[in-house]
Amino acid sequence: MPRSLSMQRTVVTPGDRDRFFERMKARKSHYTAAGCQFWVFEEAAMSGAFIEFTEAPDIATLRRAHATASEPPLDPSRIYSLVELP
Repeated sequence: MPRSLSMQRTVVTPGDRDRFFERMKARKSHYTAAGCQFWVFEEAAMSGAFIEFTEAPDIATLRRAHATASEPPLDPSRIYSLVELP
């Protein structure tokens, strides 16, 4: 089954956490509506260091979702495709 994924790393200061989470909620809403999955993880050893993952069933869906996002990723062309292991 083909899958496509993009990721973006962000470091947030303690004073910006609430605003960051509001932005992430809006992103999740956008990507979910666009047919994607969206996750945000915080680095266990570094509070405020986050990585966002956006996954779609194919490259075209992910590209469309990025193109219509109010805050697209810094490098929307960096997309990874699932590799089927032999």
